[in-house]
Formats: sequence, C-alpha cells, structure tokens
Amino acid sequence: MTFAATSSAGWQARLTLGFQRRNTRTALGRCSHQGPLQVQRPFYPEGESVCHVAVLHPPGGVVGGDELRVDVSVDAGARALVTTPAASKFYRSAGPVARQTQVLTVAPGAALEWLPQENILYSGARVHALTRVELRGDAGFLGWEIFCLGRPAAGETFVAGEYRQGFELWRDGEPLYLERGRYAGGDAVLDAPWGLRSQPVGATLVCAGSPPDLVGAIRSGWDAPEFPSRPLPDSSAGGAELATVSQLDGVLICRYLGPSTARAQRFFTVAWGLLRPALFGRPPCPSRFWNT
Repeated sequence: MTFAATSSAGWQARLTLGFQRRNTRTALGRCSHQGPLQVQRPFYPEGESVCHVAVLHPPGGVVGGDELRVDVSVDAGARALVTTPAASKFYRSAGPVARQTQVLTVAPGAALEWLPQENILYSGARVHALTRVELRGDAGFLGWEIFCLGRPAAGETFVAGEYRQGFELWRDGEPLYLERGRYAGGDAVLDAPWGLRSQPVGATLVCAGSPPDLVGAIRSGWDAPEFPSRPLPDSSAGGAELATVSQLDGVLICRYLGPSTARAQRFFTVAWGLLRPALFGRPPCPSRFWNT
C-alpha cells in the first residue's frame, strides 16, 4: 500500500496489527496500514511462540497536523513483543497539533510487551499523545514509554510548545492505572521540585499481573555496580535523578526522571529482565534495535 497524500492537515496514518495463536506459533495474522506507518516482517529471535515486530515511520519525524494511530490486538494464547527501530521525533510546529494514539487490546491468556524507543519533542512541538491498554481476563502486559523534552545533547531546552501525554491501563472495563501529563514550554512545572525538577526525560514502565515480591528485587537490581550514580528516590532536591518502583492491586509501576533516555532505558531493561521471567516464564530477549 502506498503512502497517503499529504495535505494542509498533515499525514493521516494508521497501522492495525493482529497477533494470532496457530498451534505453538504466534503469527501476525492481520496487518494493514494507511499512510506512513509500516512494520518490518515479523521475526522470532526466541522461537516461534513469541512474535517480535518493529513499527516503522519512514518519514523519520512528525510535524504539526500529523495524526498517527496504531491499533494492536493480541488474540487468546498469543505472545507478542512490539518495539520501534529508533526514537520518534516530533518537530517544531507553527500551530497545528500532532496526535499520536495507540490502542492495545490483549485477550485472555495472551501477553503483550510494548517496548518502543523514546519520543523526542523538539522545542516548539505541539503534541497530544495517548496510549490505552485494554486487558481481558488474565491477559498479561509489560510495557514502557519514554519521552524527552527538548534535545539536551544539542543544548536545546523545551522553551516553547506543548506536550499532553496520557497512559491508560484497563482490565475488563475497570481502570487499573490512569496517567495524565501536560507540559508547556517554559512552564513552571518543568523546573519545579514538584514537577520535572529541570530534568528533560520522563518515563513510565507498567506491568500488570506481576508477583508481589519483585519490588525489592528491582530496587536491588538498580543498586548493581553498573549504576554507580544510583538515583536517590527519597531525595527532594531539585535536579536529582530519580527512579522509583511501587505496586498496588497487581500493577507494578516504575518511574524515571533524569537527564538521559539511555539511562531510562537501562534502568527499565533491568526491571524488564526481572519481570519478564516471573510474568511470562521466559528469559529476557533484548530487541536487536536497542543496540543500534
């Protein structure tokens, strides 16, 4: 299918993926796209029971007026891991809002790992993003989302623009975790001790159905020698890097606030490496894209 034509409203892109269990294999049984959203062919680095897919956005960046929607469904008994081959970049807008909507539906007995690379928001970008996860029955979910306001490596801070971010986790129509964030360029929340504390990177990892004893294990993992500058979760001083983990009603949540998307992913990879075997009975299998 060819890309949709551009217009004053920007790209209108949609990707629909459906994973199905076929004997012992998880197959990408449904795949359709409109506009510049695609997937590479499915691959199976850990055997046929788990299907890995990378979502591609060929234009390389999102501008004001673009609307991107991804719908993922995982049928009963299927196992899928969805990632992206690179960070998503949201460029400066002259006024129109860019929208990113992701709806993830997981059937009973199925499991989804949603592990995209980070969203980078250039100063002046105007973005509304929403991820909604709908779990049915005993479905399992393990996912993270990471954002960076501005481009710290280029010395750019988020002095203009707006980022509205939402993440929703539901099971059988009941809300398990609802998150809302609104960050306006130059606003007090970016620097305040009760806000982002002058840190450009925020991230959330959510795991539904995790065993209750892994909070301590994750904290111990973050104390490992590979993290010599360990975050101080109890610090209240502005500017400190923070990482926290908590659990309530079967939902485990890790949060990161700091200077680096790479650091956020490293912390979350430690947590994922502990959670995945406990929740899905499989050892970690890092995506090849995370090292490119």
